[in-house]
Amino acid sequence: MDSLTQIVLGAAVGEAVAGRKMGGRAALWGAVGGTIPDLDVFLLFFYDPLDAALVHRGFSHSLLFAILSGVILTAISMKLSKKNYDRRTWFLLWFLSVVTHPLLDIFTNYGTQFFWPFDWRLTFNSVFVIDPLYTVPFMILLIGALLMKRESKRRRIWNLTGIIYSSLYLLWGVCIKLFVYSNTDSYFNQAGIEPKRAMVTPMPLTSFYWDLIAEDDSNYYIGYKSLFAPFDPGQIEIHPKNHHLLEQVNWQGNSRIAEIEHITNGFYAVERRKDSLIIHDLRFGTTTTISNGTITTPIMGYGFKLKDHKPEKLFTNRTRDFSKINFSVYWDKVFGK
Repeated sequence: MDSLTQIVLGAAVGEAVAGRKMGGRAALWGAVGGTIPDLDVFLLFFYDPLDAALVHRGFSHSLLFAILSGVILTAISMKLSKKNYDRRTWFLLWFLSVVTHPLLDIFTNYGTQFFWPFDWRLTFNSVFVIDPLYTVPFMILLIGALLMKRESKRRRIWNLTGIIYSSLYLLWGVCIKLFVYSNTDSYFNQAGIEPKRAMVTPMPLTSFYWDLIAEDDSNYYIGYKSLFAPFDPGQIEIHPKNHHLLEQVNWQGNSRIAEIEHITNGFYAVERRKDSLIIHDLRFGTTTTISNGTITTPIMGYGFKLKDHKPEKLFTNRTRDFSKINFSVYWDKVFGK
C-alpha cells in the first residue's frame, strides 16, 4: 500500500500496544515501524529493473525481518529511552508495527515474500495500492483517538474501531474478488471467449470496479466489471501475447524470460517498438478506463533496447502521459452509469 496508509496502520498498532503507557509517542514509534520495510527502495538503485522487482518486498517484507527488527529495535529503545518501559512492550510495539506492513501488502497485486528465504510471493490481489475508502476513515478514527486523553476509554475504542474497520475492508475486498472471479468464465463466454486462465484485480482507487484478464493460446482479453452494472462484453480489449518475440532474442546465455514469467505471474504481452522490446505487465491494467479510451496502453512494464538481436539496455516502461485522465468519466464507470 501507499506510504500514508502504512503510516496510519503502524501508528494505530503502536497506539493499541502502548498508547496508555506512552501516550502519543506510541503512535509515533508505530508509524516509524510501519515505514521501515519500504526502506528497501533505496537498494533498488543498485539493480536493473527486473532484479529490482524481485528484491522489492523481499527480505524486508518477511516475517523473519519483522522478528529481527523487533529484537534489534527493542534493544536500542531500552538503551536510549529515558522512560522505563518493559522489554515486552517495546518488542510488541516494534514487531507488530513492522509485521503488519507486509501483511497489508499481501492484499495488493504485487504481494510480498513473507516467508523469505522461500521464493513464494503471497498475494490476495484484492485491494488497489491506493484506496481512499480504506485509508481515510481509518485515518480519521486514528486522529480522533490521538486527540483524546491517554487514559480515556473512548480513545481506545476509536483506535480499535479503526483497526477493525480496516480489517473488515480487507475481508470485503477478498470476498468481492472471489465473487467476481467465480463469474469470470461466464463473462468472457458472452463474447465467445473460452479462457484457459484468468485473473481478477481491483481497478485504481476503488473496490467497486474490477479488471478481469483472461487468456487463450494467442491473446489476453481484458474486461471490466462494476459491482453496480452488468458485465459489458463490448468493452473487452485484446492484447496479443507475442511471447515468441522474447524467444527470438539472443540472450547470450543469460535469458531473462523466467524472471519475466515470475514477476508478472505469466500475464505479460510483448510489443516490438523500433529497436526495443516492451514487456507489458498486464496485472497493473491499462489506461483505457481512466482516460475514457483516449489512450489504451498498459500502465506498467519493462523494456529491452536491442542491438543485433542482443539485449543492450533494460529499462522500466511506464505510462507517463496522465494529462488525459478523466476522473469524471472514470467514476461514472465505477458506479455503472
